[in-house]
Amino acid sequence: MANRRGSVAISTLDAHPNMLEILSITSQLGAITDLALAELAGAWQNTSELAEARRHALEPDSPLVFDALTAFETVQVIFAEEIRGGEDYLTVEPEVASTALKAIRDAIAGAYARPAITAAEHATLTRAWRAVYPANRITAPDLGTRAGDVTAVLQAIPRVAAVCHDHSALAEHASILRAGSSVDEDVRCAAREEAWHAAVLTSRRRTWQLIRHTAECERKRYCHPCRERARDTDTDRVLRLAIDAACGLLVAGALEDDIVDVLTAPVTDLLGARRPATEG
Repeated sequence: MANRRGSVAISTLDAHPNMLEILSITSQLGAITDLALAELAGAWQNTSELAEARRHALEPDSPLVFDALTAFETVQVIFAEEIRGGEDYLTVEPEVASTALKAIRDAIAGAYARPAITAAEHATLTRAWRAVYPANRITAPDLGTRAGDVTAVLQAIPRVAAVCHDHSALAEHASILRAGSSVDEDVRCAAREEAWHAAVLTSRRRTWQLIRHTAECERKRYCHPCRERARDTDTDRVLRLAIDAACGLLVAGALEDDIVDVLTAPVTDLLGARRPATEG
């Protein structure tokens, strides 16, 4: 195989010359079907050529290699149930899912490392992915009947996570904490469980996992101005309430209004008084 190209200094995804392919792959993670998983597994075969290309792609000086590894973690979280197996609603065997995830991770590695690896290495790493997804296509996630509200809550999470040094979101933080204190915890947990069942029934469980993982990463993010990772108890609770609200809103069209109300009560001030009609 040809030698690795020289290292390429890229500091942000926006500056990455292969951004379209990266976004095409990562935007589809929550929308990959069981059939596509089986096809990915069937198209992937580990070879010495592939192993060498993977090693080159994940070298420390590869472009945004940390971002690629973070995407690996996201893949693992989204498909954790397929890997564990045992649930009645799963249709993909753990061995098949595990192989498919190798194909996905190789494609991610190849897409991020494209400026630093050869064309042959890139083609080798993305071969299984391209067998199933031959064209670049950015896929917006299906966020349900209240997609705008899901987005509003997700956009608020970084703000309320940063009130330790950014006081502009203190009112939102205080509002969520105050409203959440009036919700019975057992009732909220039961509502969250009902929402999860709705996510399974509406084929949104992978999007559910993606939302929770993305929000949890924000909750655990290292705060550079404060030079620490730990969150105070109140902020930790505010973020958990917001995450549950976003997941409840994701499947709001498939839930009774009172269940949605339990999960969204803490974030009412973020959403206003709107409540769209439920799905038929």
